[in-house]
Amino acid sequence: MTKAQYLGGRLLLALPGMPDPRFAGAVLALCVHDENGALGIGISDVLDGITLYTLLDDLGIDRGVAPDVEVHHGGPVEPQRGFVLHSPDWGADSSMRVNEHWSLSGSRDILQAIADGTGPAQWLIALGYAGWGPGQLDGEMREHGWYAAEGRGTILFDTDTDDRWTQSWAAEGIDPAHLSMQTGRA
Repeated sequence: MTKAQYLGGRLLLALPGMPDPRFAGAVLALCVHDENGALGIGISDVLDGITLYTLLDDLGIDRGVAPDVEVHHGGPVEPQRGFVLHSPDWGADSSMRVNEHWSLSGSRDILQAIADGTGPAQWLIALGYAGWGPGQLDGEMREHGWYAAEGRGTILFDTDTDDRWTQSWAAEGIDPAHLSMQTGRA
C-alpha cells in the first residue's frame, strides 16, 4: 500500500448489509490508517447515561463553563478510554492533527480546557475506539463492509448524531438504497 492509499482523515460509513451488527449504520472518524493498522472513533451512536458531566465528575475536574453533552460510543476496543475529536484551533503535545477539519486528543488536558472555556471551538467526546490490525480494514473494505467518505467537518461537528450516516451519503452524492452488496464478474 502506498502512502496515497491511506485513508486517515476520512469518514468510514458502514455499508448496508455490514456483517458485524455492532457497526450497522455506523459512521467512524478514521484517524489513523497506515501499514500498522487503523484507528477510528465512532460518531453515530451515543452512550446511555454517560455525559460530559459524568466524565468530569469521575475525573475530579470542575465542570466550569462546559455544557453537559452526550458521550459517543467510540467503538468496542477499550471502552473506558476517552477521546476528543475537535477542531484544530486547539492543540497540546498529546493532540494529533488528522486533517484540516479535525484533530484527536486523548489526554485530560483537553477536558480541563473545555471545562475552563479555553478549549477548541468545536468538539465531541467518545469512549472507546474501533481498531484494525495491518491490512484488516483494507480487507473489510474489499468485502463491502465500509465506504471511505470525505472527512467533512460539517458532518462531524454540525450534523445531529442520528443524521450523520444519511447526511454523509448525501454529501457524497450517493443514495445508499441503490448500493448492492454483491459483486459480479464480467
